[in-house]
Amino acid sequence: MSLRSSCSPLLLVLFSLFLTAHCKFPTLDHIKPGASDKAQSRAVAELLKRLLGNRSAEFIVSVNGSLSNHSRDVCELRYTKNNKIIATGSTGVAVATGIYNYLKYFCSCHVSWSGDQLDVPSPLPKLTGVLRINTPHRFRYYQNVCTFSYSSVWWDWPRWEREIDWMALNGINLPLAFTGQEAVWQEVYRTLGLNQSEIEEFFSGPAFLAWNRMGNMLKFGGPLPQSWHMNQLYLQFKILERMRSFGMIPVLPAFSGNIPKGILRLFPDANVTRLGPWSHFNCSFSCSYVLDPRDPLFLRIGSLYLSQMVKQFGTDHIYNTDTFNEMTPPSSDPAYLSAISRSVFASMTAVDPQAVWLMQGWLFFSDAAFWKPAQIQALLHGVPLGRMIVLDLFAETEPIFSYTDSFYGQPFIWCMLHNFGGNSGFFGTVESINSGPFKALQFPNSTLVGIGIAPEGIEQNPVIYELMTELAWRKQPVNLLKWVSLYAIRRYGSTQENLPAAWMLLFSSVYNCTMPHYKNHNHSPLVRRPSFRMNSDLWYDPADLYKAWKLIIEAAPPLMSKETFRHDLVDVTRQVLQVLTTSFYLDILDAYNKQKLPGLMTAGGVLVYDLLPELSHLLNSNRNFLLGTWLERARSIALDEREAQIYDMNARNQLTLWGPSGEILDYASKEWGGLMEDYYTQRWALFVNMLVECLDSGRPFKQDTFNQAVFQVEKGFVYNGRRYPTKPQGDTYEIARRIFLKYYPQALERL
Repeated sequence: MSLRSSCSPLLLVLFSLFLTAHCKFPTLDHIKPGASDKAQSRAVAELLKRLLGNRSAEFIVSVNGSLSNHSRDVCELRYTKNNKIIATGSTGVAVATGIYNYLKYFCSCHVSWSGDQLDVPSPLPKLTGVLRINTPHRFRYYQNVCTFSYSSVWWDWPRWEREIDWMALNGINLPLAFTGQEAVWQEVYRTLGLNQSEIEEFFSGPAFLAWNRMGNMLKFGGPLPQSWHMNQLYLQFKILERMRSFGMIPVLPAFSGNIPKGILRLFPDANVTRLGPWSHFNCSFSCSYVLDPRDPLFLRIGSLYLSQMVKQFGTDHIYNTDTFNEMTPPSSDPAYLSAISRSVFASMTAVDPQAVWLMQGWLFFSDAAFWKPAQIQALLHGVPLGRMIVLDLFAETEPIFSYTDSFYGQPFIWCMLHNFGGNSGFFGTVESINSGPFKALQFPNSTLVGIGIAPEGIEQNPVIYELMTELAWRKQPVNLLKWVSLYAIRRYGSTQENLPAAWMLLFSSVYNCTMPHYKNHNHSPLVRRPSFRMNSDLWYDPADLYKAWKLIIEAAPPLMSKETFRHDLVDVTRQVLQVLTTSFYLDILDAYNKQKLPGLMTAGGVLVYDLLPELSHLLNSNRNFLLGTWLERARSIALDEREAQIYDMNARNQLTLWGPSGEILDYASKEWGGLMEDYYTQRWALFVNMLVECLDSGRPFKQDTFNQAVFQVEKGFVYNGRRYPTKPQGDTYEIARRIFLKYYPQALERL
């Protein structure tokens, strides 16, 4: 890689300010697909071949960019005399979405992270007239800067290809494209004069790069091998080529001011602030160095980086960077905050005069005490109106647009965050997401330009993501119970009446959290370090979950050949056992507090020696719930055993301790086979045994003593070196049925 020679920073600033003042681009109109109509048509045809095999020949696809009105996607489908479907749309994404709409609602088919149901009727069901689907939203955004660490960190190209297909089918046209950026940074730092050890001391390991990129942490889990950089670069080229071939607008990263300490050696007079510790980390792995955007060096580094990004990867003119993510600015002076955003934007327009800054609005929620109206407005108005897009990241629960007059005139995207850390566990806010985007559209002087999904981690709760992506193409809210009834039919390819009934129960309970300000971390005691003060609250009546479980168990025998059904049978049974774990935990506490040793041994014994082992057997029976797959993907990237050990530690630590000493313990919890037996069950066994010993000897239970002991269990798991199965083991139905017969009566008794 080579870098262009850098211009004088002063000239770049003047050039940027001139362009900002004099080049009036119609708001966001210059943001459009780069691929030709023909290339986009070809991309959709190839997607259909991957999805439907020979049946793909029954779809004739055509992209015609002139179909769209104000850049809003549209697709029209017609039926031909020879039983084919002609799909014509404004972009490849529009055509793919139109065809998936037809597959869902006319063929009862389904595509998801946890399996497909593609029993396409033959011949294809007829359409009368023209089926037209369109969207009122310019953009349909996807991903969170954290998703790249919590979910896609170990992906290979086939997994990325599958995800980009999913994006196209679900209407996504504005995805983050963050892979491979450290390889570019390495070249920039070398060009500036940093040595290799200074670079390696800066980058964190793969599973923690999201927070390294945001300036929260450094070094932990590293160093990054050179083979990592090459692998990620290779992936980024393929990812971008495929995204663009569908007419998507990939979002590239830009410079936020987060720098290696080595910059101070080279530029000792630079205006650099060292931040305080982040999220319980000490300054060995946090306390980042941040370059003031008003320092001329910021423009030099930022433009060097972005010019190299554009040179390597091309551009679609939208760039993401986040200043002050979970970090309080050094000054609340509005003039300072405007100057900061003006300088950050200048580092983009110095390289790309058409640049648009995409910014996460998370900081306004996470540090609400600092970000008052004057401060928010100052930061936003440092950039010309229309040249920044704000992601209202957690709008389903904490919308920011509603108290900032629609972000004071800057365009924004209403996002559903939904999941923190990629946690397992049922959760949704279906009433909120069904109404929220439409309220945002009707808000006085609304600057809404899109709908987005921004989960920290994916591959969970597929029903919520299908609903959310579909709402971007709706004119009004859906009838939720009718919608989920049809979802059940197409997900399993069955009209068995138990299935819609079960899903209606789930949608009106566990998937409809209406508690104000609720954040979906999995609070269940099952996946938390045991203590006397654990959260046992639920936002729903477990009776509805148990009824749905019974209906699904009863429907199971003829549906076990369906991957989607097998997944959901495991998932709903897992959710029930999660709730029952809380019940046994409360029994354990009650028995201990009343000094009833037999009761303590009974409740603790059932939990540790039956319920949790049964849950392990269940999870190990399905490919979607295997720790071994996560670890094997991590190790497979390595060139040698040393690299494999780095990746293995990263993969295990993120799920558990999240830091060397449990700094963000259990944040990214997963209910997976392997984790269940060697991590969660071991902690519960230690907790119960210690309580029994305390009760038996008359000594008080000391949480600190337990924490020290259990930390050895947790750390032991991270470094145990054990290999876990990557293929399912056992008969899912037999295991689930056994659990049902054993625990369903108990579940009802505990209501």
